[in-house]
Amino acid sequence: MATKRIRVVISGLVQGVGFRWYTREQALGRDLAGFVRNLPDGRVEAAFEGEPGDVDGMLEWCRGGPGGAWVAEVEVEEERPTGEDGFRITRA
Repeated sequence: MATKRIRVVISGLVQGVGFRWYTREQALGRDLAGFVRNLPDGRVEAAFEGEPGDVDGMLEWCRGGPGGAWVAEVEVEEERPTGEDGFRITRA
């Protein structure tokens, strides 16, 4: 099956609520590669790469986020898969 990659930028109350850690846990549970990081403007950016159904499921999870978060908007951009391995929390 083809691999899919998306990059998302999530706005709302998404920093200081464990969003990156929960995102990493969710992504690893779906066997996705990519990264998540806080942006200086208070948003969170992430990229997810893997099976299309798993990537779509991750996007749906991001629209709600973990408990304590409030998601106002999720910007989504489809990207060319890079063959990345593992999922990590990085710095902006």
